[in-house]
Amino acid sequence: MKVGLFGGTFDPPHLGHFEIGKTVREKLDLDEVWFIPTYEPPHKDNATASPNDRLRMLERMIDGEEGLHISTIEFEREGRSYTIDTVKALRKLHPEVQFYFIIGGDQIAYLPNWYKIEELKDLVQFVGVRREGYSYNIPAQIRMVEIPDLPYSSTSIREGLQRNEPVEGLQENVERYIRENHLYER
Repeated sequence: MKVGLFGGTFDPPHLGHFEIGKTVREKLDLDEVWFIPTYEPPHKDNATASPNDRLRMLERMIDGEEGLHISTIEFEREGRSYTIDTVKALRKLHPEVQFYFIIGGDQIAYLPNWYKIEELKDLVQFVGVRREGYSYNIPAQIRMVEIPDLPYSSTSIREGLQRNEPVEGLQENVERYIRENHLYER
């Protein structure tokens, strides 16, 4: 079984995240893609929705989409999680699975700085997501998947919601959840 792992804060999850999951699954012929929301991101202090709200939004985003699932492994540990710890735990639970770790093209340059990166490279196949029209210096051990350039970012969506402006890039049920729960309001 081949599974893509797509970790992130997902604050909020948007159509760009959704398309990355779907496109990587299709192009690499993966059986599934597991979205792994961080409970407490190790390198960010600015998550503004609670971990449970981010999980609920992610559930709504992938609802009914074949092959897209959520792993709550980092929620079960709580606190900050590093990728190496998450991958080791998943490999212990699923030794038969070949894991592909999905990262944005902009993260490739930072991989050498990741915690225990050499060990991590032995445990997963890294998959870099390249936006059309962008060029990156790609190490040989990273498989690249090209996706359409989607103009969505969680930051710009949060800022638009804080200003009570219409926003693009959210599925209707995710936006409804945000508005009903008054997330990202000032």
